[in-house]
Amino acid sequence: MTTEQIAKEIQDGKTVLGIEFGSTRIKAVLINSENTPIASGAFDWENSLVNGIWTYSLEEIHTGISTAFAQMRSDAQNKYGVKLVKLGALGISAMMHGYMAFDKDGKLLVPFRTWRNTITGEASSKLSSLFNYPIPERWSIAHLYQAILNNEDHVKDINFFTTLAGYVHWILTGKKVLGVGDASGMFPVDSNCNYNKDMIAQFNNLVADKDFAWKLEDLLPECLPAGSDAGVLTEEGAKWLDSEGVLQPGVPLAPPEGDAGTGMAATNSVAPRTGNVSAGTSVFAMVVLEKSLSKAYNGLIDIVATPDGKTAAMAHANNCTGEYDKWIKLFGEAASVLGATFTKGDLYDKLLPLAMQGAKDAGGLIPYNYISGESMTGFASGRPLFVRTQNASFNLPNFMRAQLYTALGALRTGMDILFDKEHVQIDRLTGHGGYFKTENVGLPIMAAAMHTPISALSTAGEGGPWGMALLASYRINSNNVPLAKWLEDNVFAYAKVQTVDPQKEDVEGFNAFFANYKKGLAVERAAVDNLD
Repeated sequence: MTTEQIAKEIQDGKTVLGIEFGSTRIKAVLINSENTPIASGAFDWENSLVNGIWTYSLEEIHTGISTAFAQMRSDAQNKYGVKLVKLGALGISAMMHGYMAFDKDGKLLVPFRTWRNTITGEASSKLSSLFNYPIPERWSIAHLYQAILNNEDHVKDINFFTTLAGYVHWILTGKKVLGVGDASGMFPVDSNCNYNKDMIAQFNNLVADKDFAWKLEDLLPECLPAGSDAGVLTEEGAKWLDSEGVLQPGVPLAPPEGDAGTGMAATNSVAPRTGNVSAGTSVFAMVVLEKSLSKAYNGLIDIVATPDGKTAAMAHANNCTGEYDKWIKLFGEAASVLGATFTKGDLYDKLLPLAMQGAKDAGGLIPYNYISGESMTGFASGRPLFVRTQNASFNLPNFMRAQLYTALGALRTGMDILFDKEHVQIDRLTGHGGYFKTENVGLPIMAAAMHTPISALSTAGEGGPWGMALLASYRINSNNVPLAKWLEDNVFAYAKVQTVDPQKEDVEGFNAFFANYKKGLAVERAAVDNLD
């Protein structure tokens, strides 16, 4: 598509926007009628630990989305000479799970509790047992029940609770809805894209003695599959999103989704026997199942849904790139002191490839990237650590390889359940997210850790925001075609795919590192128990 054609689509309001709230970045991606990214904007942010709760404020949420939108518009205008004032469709996605509870007047009752919080262990265990279904600590229902167990005063006043994507969508449209993928991380859903009615009844009976004025079904947002009518941008919502106040209302919105669902869309992984790995601040692998898992595994494996309602298994780890991001920043500071200045991109491009020169087992270096707790390995809180054996080979290539390895340690723990215990079969596993941005680094390391071929698309760096834009495009262009077929025919038919097969020596090297990683968890435990 030519520059002039794109400019005409922007002017005519034919372009589609996806916005995703990631853990460290809010990103807006604009696509044309060929579903190709044409402009983007972003806002960097970071969660705060306030009174023991990982959170973001409502002010940060508003500032972030309006800034990302403004940057996207500026990018589009600079590239194509046209100011964006109309959109064909819009979609909001965000980190899944967490807890945002509101009263009847729309007031947030307690600060937003993000997925990163590992404070719901008791609720997670009791609900998993009650439902005979995995309810991980991150899930919204675990947060609600833990608040009940804690006798928190706000619970009696709840009128509605939702996820971050659901909250932003509500502000933009006035509609209390969620895409089925995001909804499935709040409460279990059934094959009809509705919340499981039997489990709702079980929960209501569980808390009946509390005499709350509400029933659970009254608090949950409506559950919608991809392509559904999820409302339109209101005049108030347009002003909230666009600080200039010129964006026209009436834009159709897709059902708001979680980052798992947008990752599936962005990697063409919504059909059975397909899967994807999303690796950034957190990391998770999604596999669309052919049949149900044999048991719950104490909540270590999430059972969630694709954006069109198929069952998927998710192995999720709270920590991935966050710790090596901090090390690379430190190396940049050291370089500056020595008189050399590098951009952030230069540091990553120079340092991460060194990992491929390191020893296959990382030379006896064993870091732990537990900035926060890690449910997969049994930690309610974390302490980042760096440990090395007495005969370790302590050099920069080994250090970088160890950092990339440990970013996948908790994920591998979960994937061993799917591969070794459930014998899940997959035809392809596609990677996306920041872990894969550095060429010829993330893919071979991930292939070694997962001991399976890993593919990446040319659009891997766009990740979830582009996936959300695709779901928004599907909202207005589906023509009743199933999502998997629509993606295959309209988006990925001519996609450039790079696939890396695991090398035997790399797999053996990761396995050797992983054996030490599991032994060293006792060191991490000691650090958590003894260091504040």
